[in-house]
Amino acid sequence: MSGRTVTIPDDRAFASFKSECLSEEGWNVTYNKGGITVWSQALEEGKSVHKIKCQMVTKDVSAETMYDVLHDIEYRKNWDKNVIETFDIGKLTVNADVGYYAWKCPKPLRNRDVITLRSWLPTGKDYIIMNYSVKHAKYPPKKDVVRAVSIQTGYMVQSQGPNNCVLTYMAQLDPRGSLPKWVVKKFSHYLAPGAMKSINKACVKYSDWKQRHNPGFKPWLYPEQTTLPSIPLSELSIQHAESLENIDESSLAETNDRDESY
Repeated sequence: MSGRTVTIPDDRAFASFKSECLSEEGWNVTYNKGGITVWSQALEEGKSVHKIKCQMVTKDVSAETMYDVLHDIEYRKNWDKNVIETFDIGKLTVNADVGYYAWKCPKPLRNRDVITLRSWLPTGKDYIIMNYSVKHAKYPPKKDVVRAVSIQTGYMVQSQGPNNCVLTYMAQLDPRGSLPKWVVKKFSHYLAPGAMKSINKACVKYSDWKQRHNPGFKPWLYPEQTTLPSIPLSELSIQHAESLENIDESSLAETNDRDESY
């Protein structure tokens, strides 16, 4: 999201995100196997914003289940091998909140984290969840983690029948550093497809897990259930990349550790 003030995405923003998810113009296929396709865009000269898009066709998961899994932060802690720490900070509206997410990067890179404003919108048989980076005074960058910037990142889930759906993940992310070429290649060829497969496996197991863990609690569907404190937009500001630490990791060599993180 561009601009100087924090705003909650409107219908036009969701339509724009959906359009980019569906577009192939300017995107180059880097992986296409087993119902999973990965696209990327070349880095603009002098820029450090990485753009990647992944799509997975599922034949055993409904759009509704996929949407629940992508939302359920407690379940994510159970299946997401990349997560270091994640939590919700507060709610803005019935379909927007602010949260923290820290993830593992391939060794020997430093790990990353983000503070994002997340919003979501069910539209007919489709669902969209998207976010962009914001600043919150109570959650400044940490010394041991690089604060990355999500320009716009999110998911689109399209129903293809009672037990079929298509998941598209699109990210425009500034990792605040020059990454080695092997990291970019590893992400598009191995890590992104692996992450999509992990989501699919998590969806298959979600119903059994949810029955044992507060089965009726789904505040993304029933906003009256939320226990998050309300926070005003005035507490947030746009996270400009230029104000954050920028590191050069381009010369780091890959380790032999088996690592599925990014």
